Amino acid sequence: MRFDVLTLFPELFAAHMQHGITRRAYERGAVQVELWQLRDFALDAYKRVDDRPYGGGPGMVMLAEPLERAFCAVQQARHEAGLPTQLVHFSPAGRPLTQAAVQAMAEGQGAVLLCGRYEGVDQRFLDRHQAIEISLGDFVLSGGELPALALLDAVARLQPGVLSTPSHQQDSFSHGLLEGPQYSRPEVWPVDAGDDGRVPGILLGGHHQRIERWQREQALAQTARRRPELILAARVAGRLSAQDEAFLRNLDL
Repeated sequence: MRFDVLTLFPELFAAHMQHGITRRAYERGAVQVELWQLRDFALDAYKRVDDRPYGGGPGMVMLAEPLERAFCAVQQARHEAGLPTQLVHFSPAGRPLTQAAVQAMAEGQGAVLLCGRYEGVDQRFLDRHQAIEISLGDFVLSGGELPALALLDAVARLQPGVLSTPSHQQDSFSHGLLEGPQYSRPEVWPVDAGDDGRVPGILLGGHHQRIERWQREQALAQTARRRPELILAARVAGRLSAQDEAFLRNLDL
């Protein structure tokens, strides 16, 4: 799998790829990342990649021509490697990035990631290459580098052998629900908290079926309270059992 990243700030990616558990994906070649400096494809002496928007307004717009030259170079490189060229552009106007989309991408051959800056990207370039637009949420960032890093991290951790255990199978959204609360040592914290600071007893009993059911109910409760629309989606998709529905009916929200 290979991602080609079109960016004005390639130096922002190094630390992410060299540290943390997901570095295994890059070191082993499970995820390859090629960084392309967009200014290398500007032809004027100032390496200009932006200009004022037609119609006026604040900010600058990334120019189509240097983007086109960069994209053509990436296309050629991916063609020689036998890889398809799907352009992904990070934008607040894009569709939300979901775990399902990440899982689908983790099973594919990668993509070309365009990290926009300034007021935006000339729409003609995006239309010409049928860009898929992705958003991290209903807020605005200074550029597409952080969303690109988020996508790379999410995809890398799903590669075989990156995580020491298949813990991602229990992640929030993997089964359409939020993950429930987690606990570790000591059994009581703070030490003077008594029962209020004790790990739930069911987790200490070693009865795996009861623990799994408790964890399922905690996930249901967490999701119902914080993201009720996910419960509706799980119900429509048929992912809730009769036992789940009975628990939800009795849940005090």
